[in-house]
Amino acid sequence: MGDLQTAALKLAETQSAPAWLDAVRRRGAERFAATPWPNRRTENWKYTSLAGLAKKELRLPEVQPVSVPEKDLIALDAYKLVFVNGVLDQAQSDSLPDAVATFASVNEQQIELVQSRLGALADSSQHLFAALSEAASTEGVVVHVTAGQKLDKPLYVVNYSSGEAAQLIATRVLVVLGVGAEAEIIEQFISSDAQQANLVAAQTEIFLADNASVQHYRLNLEQEGITHAGGVFVELGRDANFDGFAIAKGGELIRNDYVLEHCGPGAHVELQGVYMPRGQQVVDYHTNIKHRVAHCTSNEVFRGIIGDRAKAVFNGRIHIFEDAQKTLAELSNKNLLTSNRAEIDTKPELEIYADDVKCAHGATVAQLDDEALYYLQTRGVSKEQAKVMMSFGFINELIQTIKNEAVMNYLLPILAEQFGRENELLQLEAESFDEL
Repeated sequence: MGDLQTAALKLAETQSAPAWLDAVRRRGAERFAATPWPNRRTENWKYTSLAGLAKKELRLPEVQPVSVPEKDLIALDAYKLVFVNGVLDQAQSDSLPDAVATFASVNEQQIELVQSRLGALADSSQHLFAALSEAASTEGVVVHVTAGQKLDKPLYVVNYSSGEAAQLIATRVLVVLGVGAEAEIIEQFISSDAQQANLVAAQTEIFLADNASVQHYRLNLEQEGITHAGGVFVELGRDANFDGFAIAKGGELIRNDYVLEHCGPGAHVELQGVYMPRGQQVVDYHTNIKHRVAHCTSNEVFRGIIGDRAKAVFNGRIHIFEDAQKTLAELSNKNLLTSNRAEIDTKPELEIYADDVKCAHGATVAQLDDEALYYLQTRGVSKEQAKVMMSFGFINELIQTIKNEAVMNYLLPILAEQFGRENELLQLEAESFDEL
């Protein structure tokens, strides 16, 4: 066991947590201690180094009143929960409906639900940071929408990081939707502008019963010094539907695992994502869509723009089990390098054990087209603005598919600022993108 693992477990042991979480925390601690620290020979970490993380001197989260700036929040009508350094801030959070509770406010029925479901999908024996998240779990959110019901407003979970110390921040979200139930979940990870070195271990588990449907957003918009090790784990019943959107703007290291399992016929997964590391940031997405039964579909599209000396890793896997006949699955990963020093390691995978399926996967890596740049310049567009137009156009197709208009309107100026800063065009307005 490495020094960081030992230090993290000692911190987890000193944290105060509800007694009913003890068994979960012990299980996570045992598995985290027993798991070897990943290196370049570890297949799931082959292209991503954890050397920088291993040197961090982790501390407990700082409990202090911090007001999240209004400009950093999405303007939408939703049930809002604000966690500052992993600790619930009641003053900035809304009152909740019966279907939603924090770990600190659960009733006996919800405690039984959390004890039986937490960690059932985010397998801490397979995912190192899921184990750490279990070991350090103190607070979290549980959503239980019963059969035939719909959460009347989105649940908006804000995770805000602040402070200069390397804090260990663990967050959990557990969603259980009954037969025919519906919900919309927005998870936002943001931080103060100050230089930070926090480690955020954020795990989300979603159980979808037959005909249940969830719209899920995971927005990683943290400060560039943060290390984020997260995961989204989903189980789909018959005719269930998962519609997900992910974005990562960059951090010292952002690693997100998506594991989605079709467990009932007719289930469908729609997963789209955008990543845009720059500087020396690293973004790593590992996705695994498992088709266990027949007559299921999935469509996965990720696009990345990698600049400066940044690095991105995309490992997308589709696993078709023997009984999963009549499967339709597609995977696309396209990448744009805006610098000669930028790097992308993309690895789309198909593992098929059924013979009556339709599957397609592909990946592309390209740089900005010189002829296209020249064409725009001949039309009076400066070279720098032409780069902005072409870069944003590369991901705009996915941004425009975001179903929640408030989320899309929130992201557009953030993207405009990012592209503008890179190209000294800070006055480029997000509204002009529709004309590009």
